[in-house]
Amino acid sequence: MESPSPTKVELPTSFEEVSIDDLVELIADMLQRLMSHNDKIPLLPENLSRFHSGSVPHISVLDYLKRIVQYTNVEKACLLLTLNYIDLISTRMPTFIFTSLVCHRFLIAAITASSKGLCDAFCTNQLYAKVGGITVTELNCLEQEFLSAVDWHLVCARDMLNEYYINLVRTNGSGRFALAGDTPQGGSDNDVDLDSVMSRDSSPDIPIRHVSSETPAPTIQASPEGVPRATLEQNMAFAALRQSQHQLHSSPYQQLN
Repeated sequence: MESPSPTKVELPTSFEEVSIDDLVELIADMLQRLMSHNDKIPLLPENLSRFHSGSVPHISVLDYLKRIVQYTNVEKACLLLTLNYIDLISTRMPTFIFTSLVCHRFLIAAITASSKGLCDAFCTNQLYAKVGGITVTELNCLEQEFLSAVDWHLVCARDMLNEYYINLVRTNGSGRFALAGDTPQGGSDNDVDLDSVMSRDSSPDIPIRHVSSETPAPTIQASPEGVPRATLEQNMAFAALRQSQHQLHSSPYQQLN
């Protein structure tokens, strides 16, 4: 006997109106699928960056995002911007591959920077570091590396953010989310109305595995303005193609897992 299909949760077509819990689940699902794909690519010296942890942190990307939301009151736009940043950096840095070793440190750096770029009020780096499970010194270095990687492009058009959101709903792996009215095109002409993110007075007391790294960051070369930005799915396919081409011109002992 076949198990019943999951009950669909109907979500609004505007990311401003969606529950932040549902948005976090959608983003975590996309990032987990991206990491599952990219983790099969062997880690090469040229791929190492300051974002790499020494080992995969013992906290899932979903729980990590939930923790950040709980203790920093991060804006929905900042969460969606992390996807735009991945696409932007993948375009500007051919060696950048988003994996489970990169995810956590990248997310806390991206949310720290985007909150400062978008919001009138934001948390201190001391709090972001404690929530992220790293030291303030590490976060400062990560933030500087991140800003260089995105060339200080911390914001994008509201319609682009909504396109990311619409794509998340339509491609989510759980199969339990659907857009209200099954709208074929996402976005509207309304401007983003961002609320200020407020710092919490109390520090988080939930323990988290320390996310550390000893790897140096490579030099980042700037690319010309106006470079088209690929989607996450396109970057996944491009990463696989780039790796297969690399194998043809490298050691025969380096193979895809």
